[in-house]
Amino acid sequence: MREPRRTEGRWRAAPRLMEGLLMVLLVAIPLATVEAQVPSWDRGLRGDAPARYTVVRGDTLWDIAGRFLRHPWQWPEVWRANPQIANPHLIYPGDVVALRDCDGRPCLEVERGRRVVHLSPEMRTLPHREAIEPIPLATVRHFLRDHRIVEHPKALAYVVAGSDGRILSGTGDRFYARGRVEGSGRFGIYRPGQRYRDAASGESLGLELESVGQARRLRQAEEVVVMEATDTHQEVRSGDLILPLEVRALTTDFLPRPPEREIAGQILAVPGGVRFIGRLQMVAIDLGTRDGLAPGHVLSVERRGEWVDEPRTGERLRLPGEEAGLVMVVRPYEKMSYALVMKATRPLAVGDRLHNPRHALHTAQR
Repeated sequence: MREPRRTEGRWRAAPRLMEGLLMVLLVAIPLATVEAQVPSWDRGLRGDAPARYTVVRGDTLWDIAGRFLRHPWQWPEVWRANPQIANPHLIYPGDVVALRDCDGRPCLEVERGRRVVHLSPEMRTLPHREAIEPIPLATVRHFLRDHRIVEHPKALAYVVAGSDGRILSGTGDRFYARGRVEGSGRFGIYRPGQRYRDAASGESLGLELESVGQARRLRQAEEVVVMEATDTHQEVRSGDLILPLEVRALTTDFLPRPPEREIAGQILAVPGGVRFIGRLQMVAIDLGTRDGLAPGHVLSVERRGEWVDEPRTGERLRLPGEEAGLVMVVRPYEKMSYALVMKATRPLAVGDRLHNPRHALHTAQR
């Protein structure tokens, strides 16, 4: 077997994206669409790709993949599938991911002790305490606990006052809301935030609601309901909305991949009002399920070029944009989505353009 040549990278979410908390399915990428662009020793691998890497606690699948390849959505192409193995072999801390030569092409295998385990492109759930996560799921869970998008919130009631004349209420306090709330379960307390609109058409893309906490109904007195705050992240204020809790589990088996069709959009905002955006921050984007987006879709970010004064005419001229990072969709809604910044080679900003990765394996379907 020849020694691996250290060339340009093309892996980033491989063994790690394969074997996480919930390992992901290779079948999502049809082999026929990628055969002509599979990684080779002369193209795709990082120039500093190691021959071996030992997995440690705190790693994510995306990060492990990034040690070998430039493009995380290309990880299925370097797995060495072994049809003789009935059950997939998952990656644990202490495992060694090794770069091999498979019939003239680079591939990755897991060394566990003296055994070589071929990476099997399947899915399996690990106990949470043992999982190598595909991406930093704690960051995503925390954000999605506190944010949701609706078009027109169908509030059951809205807060009008706290008990004993209080303006603000917290956990354990009673408060009053106008409306009708039925049932004995828990209800969400939300604060209306920014309404997102399409920059070109002005179309409403959705209203962002920020979670304040949860409450339970104590009693209904005609048009006023008495409630108790049971778990709050912020203080409850007049005008906050009472809505049914959003029951939507977080997808954890993220499979980074480019969208199946051509995509073009932009970053709408950074919830929280941050101006410049860095790695592992959440952003709102103006693309959703109606555009074909799904959890795990990866988009390139093009940083807008600066405005300069044209030396001959004096007119304002915008310079061409430059590739500046990658975002991964973690929760799509119909007209917009939340995405996690996975890579930022320079600070990103609201208005930066989004498009399919330049070296996507899929053939874009227009």
